[in-house]
Amino acid sequence: MRGAFYIVGPTATGKSELAARVAATCGGEIISADAFQIYAGLDLLTAKPVPEVLAAVPHHLMGTMPLDQEMSAERFRVEALAAIANVRGRGKPAFIVGGSGMYVKALTHGLSPLPRGTSLLRDQLDQLTPGELLVRLGQLDRSTAGRIDSRNKRRLTRAVEICLLTGRPVSAQRVTWSRDRDFSGVFVFRDREELYERINSRVLTMFERGVVDEVRAAGAVGSTAAKTLGLRQIHDLLDGRVTEAECIGSIQQATRRYAKRQLTWFQRQSNFELLNLSLHDLSAAIEWISRKARLSFTPQDD
Repeated sequence: MRGAFYIVGPTATGKSELAARVAATCGGEIISADAFQIYAGLDLLTAKPVPEVLAAVPHHLMGTMPLDQEMSAERFRVEALAAIANVRGRGKPAFIVGGSGMYVKALTHGLSPLPRGTSLLRDQLDQLTPGELLVRLGQLDRSTAGRIDSRNKRRLTRAVEICLLTGRPVSAQRVTWSRDRDFSGVFVFRDREELYERINSRVLTMFERGVVDEVRAAGAVGSTAAKTLGLRQIHDLLDGRVTEAECIGSIQQATRRYAKRQLTWFQRQSNFELLNLSLHDLSAAIEWISRKARLSFTPQDD
């Protein structure tokens, strides 16, 4: 996709501040590619950028969706393409920023035309446990079963559903990633030890700033937003099933695991240039990315 530059990477890397500084330097605007920051509310839990960062440049698809509504990669693609067209139509460069791999892929490569599920089949699959779904998926598509998040029942159900409805493995229906696609971007990351320290510190800060009260006041939450990291653990805390220390530790562990999956996804599934932020100060990183972004926009402006 011409006219858009991607800044992607795992949670807690520091993408938000970095991207806002780059976008400001280039006179651009940001389209968020975060599956949970798109929801209104739960600002602390979803680690939305602080007000100073949000005020630095316009942000799109950030806090625009009610918590009780369902979101998908397909719906995100439609809304993100409209936002990009709006930004580009005003002569501004668009920066796609986030860590939700499927949302990024929906923009860079589109989505395969997959069948909609039937209510009868979905009801049958809903009766199975994640473990049973994984076994079934292994029988239908061993490759996908070896990579999928075995704790995510929604993804397991959809993978089995696709196999049964199409008669083909999910892995056989993936869009092939190639190096001649018309998009540019950078994959930012940090050394694992430093990233994990940042994650642990961020979770502690969330609690210091009142994330428990935020969740308590959230109201109805749909099945998509319910997947927000930490939401289940804080509900367990509110219901008295765990202590605060146990809750914090559980969220830290879940977030570290999520970051590890993000690292694996972008390392395997993207051709973005790599930038280890542990090896560069913020100013140098901003300058390097801004230069790359300007070069990527030049063909469209000529």
